[in-house]
Amino acid sequence: MASVTLENVSKIFPGDVYGVRDFDLQIRDGEFLVLVGPSGCGKSTTLRMIAGLETISAGTLKIGDRVVNDVHPRSRDIAMVFQNYALYPHMTVFDNMAFALKMRKTPKAEIKERVAWAAGLLGLEPLMARKPKALSGGQRQRVALGRAIVRKPAVFLFDEPLSNLDAKLRIETRAEIKRLHRELGTTTIYVTHDQEEAMTLGDRVCVMCDGLQRQCAPPLEIYRNPADRFVAGFLGMPSMNFFEGHLERTDGQIWFDNVDVRLRTEGALSEWLGSENRRDIVAGIRPESFQFNGSEAASEGKSISATVQIVEPLGSQMDVYLVLKSGARIVCRVPAQSLAEGKSVALRVDPEEIHLFEPRTAEEPYGRSLRVEEELV
Repeated sequence: MASVTLENVSKIFPGDVYGVRDFDLQIRDGEFLVLVGPSGCGKSTTLRMIAGLETISAGTLKIGDRVVNDVHPRSRDIAMVFQNYALYPHMTVFDNMAFALKMRKTPKAEIKERVAWAAGLLGLEPLMARKPKALSGGQRQRVALGRAIVRKPAVFLFDEPLSNLDAKLRIETRAEIKRLHRELGTTTIYVTHDQEEAMTLGDRVCVMCDGLQRQCAPPLEIYRNPADRFVAGFLGMPSMNFFEGHLERTDGQIWFDNVDVRLRTEGALSEWLGSENRRDIVAGIRPESFQFNGSEAASEGKSISATVQIVEPLGSQMDVYLVLKSGARIVCRVPAQSLAEGKSVALRVDPEEIHLFEPRTAEEPYGRSLRVEEELV
């Protein structure tokens, strides 16, 4: 096993287009790190640079204590699992799993032992004589995992390995990957666009956007204290609701105010106002932070008036899409209950659940979190 270190790593494509820019990250020995972000954010490019499938334009990449910028992929002691399985269709499961070991002239007895060991971990013993066309998608992905495991590499790399599976198989295979990591303890770097995968698998989650690292932290920390508006909106389903407005101090009280909302913060947000009496701000409230007030009328400073537009039942919970008086739309996630579309409701929110972000600027288009900013000062 080994650590992986990226120091100011960049990838520049023809035309001076940055795929990844000034990427700094230390992945600890035995850690499970997830790179997550929307399509085109640079996460797969970063993984391919670690694998040696993309050249590094600038910066330094280390696996363990060895700089590997110019080391051939075969000599980096890594194993990669791809989105499309990349199995040889004419080979059996056994031969697919054994292929890399045969190419390295591993003794036959050791090949047989390693393949049997990996097959036992993954429950593949009954399938060893089959060819890929006779396997389900989930079985093929387990074979791809087995082919990586038998090599006993220093680092595992996963490039969106579950995206071709149906929802049930994704959950099952995700749990399998997490179990394998706990048993093997191998340093793992996992790329996905699926935030649920990121939150459930990673020891740490690194959120990327436009080739930049926006935040890297443990899953719950990154969810509770997002570094900026992009991270806050990307992680969470449904997405965080944002309200552009301002904080103001009136008669000793601190209020958040905009065309739809006037909430008394009861001191929870006063630290962000400092000595000022008014400050432009963006407030973020997660869907699960809302509660329905008993009354249809919003109480002054404690709740928000809205009209139910769409109700989506989810079993024990439901997502409720609402329209505010300005026509803006928000969503909340609440326990399942009887709620008619078109009904006027009042939404209560705990001031401690409000996230604050700086307004967008040309230099900082995603608006940094004031909470995280304060912690860094």
